[in-house]
Amino acid sequence: MIVEDADRLDPIEIGKRLESAGLAPLSEAITKESARTGTMAYRILAAHNRSGDARNLKIRFDSLASHDITYVGIVQTARASGLTEFPVPFVLTNCHNSLCAVGGTINEDDHLFGLSAARKYGGIYVPAHLAVIHQYIRETMAGCGRMILASDSHTRYGALGTMGIGEGGPEIVKQLLERTYDLPYPEVVAVVLKGRPAPGVGPQDVALALIRAVFPGGFVKNKILEFIGPGVAGLPIDFRNGVDVMTTETTCLSSLWQTDARVEAWYRIHGRPEAYRRLEPDTVCWYDGIVEMDLNRVEPMIALPFHPSNAWPISELNKNASDILREVEIEGKKQMENPALEFRLTDKLVGGRLKAGQGTVVGCAGGTFDNIAAMAQIMEQGSIGNGEFNLGVYPASQPIFLELIRNRSIEKLMSAGAVIRTAFCGPCFGAGDTPANNALSIRHSTRNFPNREGSIPATGQLASVALMDARSIAATALNGGLLTPATELAFTEPLSEYLFDRQVYERRIYRGFGKPSGEQPLRFGPNIVDWPKIGPLPVNLLLRVASVIRDSVTTTDELIPSGETASYRSNPLKLAEFTLSRKDPGYVARAKAFQELESLRLGLLTEGGPSDTLQEALSAFWPGGKPTPEELRTLIKDTGLATVICAIKPGDGSAREQAASCQKVLGGQANIAVEYATKRYRSNLTNWGMLPFTVEKEKMAELSVDDLIYIPQIRAAISSGEKKIAAFLVRNGRRTPLELKMEDLSPEEREIILTGCLMNYYAKK
Repeated sequence: MIVEDADRLDPIEIGKRLESAGLAPLSEAITKESARTGTMAYRILAAHNRSGDARNLKIRFDSLASHDITYVGIVQTARASGLTEFPVPFVLTNCHNSLCAVGGTINEDDHLFGLSAARKYGGIYVPAHLAVIHQYIRETMAGCGRMILASDSHTRYGALGTMGIGEGGPEIVKQLLERTYDLPYPEVVAVVLKGRPAPGVGPQDVALALIRAVFPGGFVKNKILEFIGPGVAGLPIDFRNGVDVMTTETTCLSSLWQTDARVEAWYRIHGRPEAYRRLEPDTVCWYDGIVEMDLNRVEPMIALPFHPSNAWPISELNKNASDILREVEIEGKKQMENPALEFRLTDKLVGGRLKAGQGTVVGCAGGTFDNIAAMAQIMEQGSIGNGEFNLGVYPASQPIFLELIRNRSIEKLMSAGAVIRTAFCGPCFGAGDTPANNALSIRHSTRNFPNREGSIPATGQLASVALMDARSIAATALNGGLLTPATELAFTEPLSEYLFDRQVYERRIYRGFGKPSGEQPLRFGPNIVDWPKIGPLPVNLLLRVASVIRDSVTTTDELIPSGETASYRSNPLKLAEFTLSRKDPGYVARAKAFQELESLRLGLLTEGGPSDTLQEALSAFWPGGKPTPEELRTLIKDTGLATVICAIKPGDGSAREQAASCQKVLGGQANIAVEYATKRYRSNLTNWGMLPFTVEKEKMAELSVDDLIYIPQIRAAISSGEKKIAAFLVRNGRRTPLELKMEDLSPEEREIILTGCLMNYYAKK
């Protein structure tokens, strides 16, 4: 695979690289700037931009989507901000908190809240087990040239000609209130596909090979990928969808594919032929980077713990298993915060091959029709046996499930020993099929971050996930769990015709767009709680460092764990108790202790009079010892007390806004990072009124838990648009100057921070 930054190549060389995709080099009459308008992304972004400025975009989306981890908070926020009805189609699916295994009735209470919100505001409600969010959007909402925003990081419909973007809930709120999604025009990278995958190589194999190539260097971070070239035509739509949804793990902003007769047929099969139109780049266009990928050379892959980019050809792993697994163990142990836990993979070697205890094919990546039909063909006449290994298969929607029953694929899989379940995203984030302690699960799902499979390290549990394609999972299942690439079998892809039965949806889905019933009350369960009151940014800030994370990347799963905690996401106070619980268990207590001091300070502002407790606490923090009475009065009146999390590169992974809002609920006011892993996490911070500071790497190394950072006149600095913020590191009664950076904040983001959060911002307006 070849990965090139276009700025390092001569325009003639760029043209040569793109010739295989049917594109021509630049000429003297065509500049780079004008040629940038020839990409598919440019045309779609321009059609949705409301700013009138091609460099600084203000996007309005065609439709929105959310699921039952996030839609309660979104509706609550929008309701507090003045929502009266949904202005565009808004789909509320129930594919994450589908089970009521934790917390009694609270998940089903959320579902009834969602249905009542769809009725009240004019939404679309998809009941539990009917479809996972992205499969439903593919089947019913995608369309060539459209843009869709959803509160899930794997919002990718590029193979269907739709630009999908995953963001935190507050960005959905902005669209519901008819505001815009603001960003500088992103760079666009061409992914030029050539050749055709070998039999047994599936979409996850191609995706993992791509992620392995581009993730480590951040080559496509916050950029748009455009899949072009002769290799596209040979890929079925489910194959394209399977690659496309995994582009999230490259940290790109979004993705698009050139469309063709296969896409046209797909829309026709799904009863929406009008949604198709031909998309392709202009003959002469400019890309900011190029990835060349020969599909003939892609082998079955496995992504070992704890990231999709830790990918290896299965053949290479089988040849050098001991050495590779030992290195993975060493790197994995660096991420284990509990020294009592021992991460082991080499103990799972049998005859030189890695042996898994569980297989799962699930969700928007794994549960497609083609994947499961291929598994059935591989496993027909075979058996997974009655040993430790077990296999769960989750079709991504009921229409897919129904068609797999009709073509007898489900019969074949069940006869081989697989267990078939309904549409559910749980195993992707640790809310279903949690493996045994010290077990390895192989999964065709989206992520394999630490503890994302559902283990709880605080109780001494540790399991892990390796990502694989459904075809090789089926081959491995027939081999009792011993790692086996599907290419070792005599296998050809089945040519099953797919017929979409829309009656499954017509008889169960509530479609209320354009028909709001304002008199309809929202239905609240006992766990659904309003957001706590949030105050504006104070004049000055005294921040206590409540956690320092020195990993190269910090995922949102580490900031707010997935799994069983998902059931509490409609209760901000309860959910906040889990913040950093698997990464830094002492964080919540530290944050609460400082939050209590802020409560005392705020109490003085309203009640008047001295507070010995507060005076004693602040004196201990004051440089040089006890402040004078006047200094103390100023401190109490104008200086807010809050906490800050420091991390090298936080925010990889999920779009969940709770990674930021939970910090805010506990009195957090800022993050300090060397850089932010994704735009969506940084957006979540600003939308919750938190300051997204950056510092130089050497300064980050100096920060420690319980350090104090004093930032005088922070409110004035944000108001005036300062990009460099003068602060002081306070330690042992001494102040040391510390420069914090606050770059690329829009005027609206600054105003949101000044008011305290997005809800306050809209209430003020």
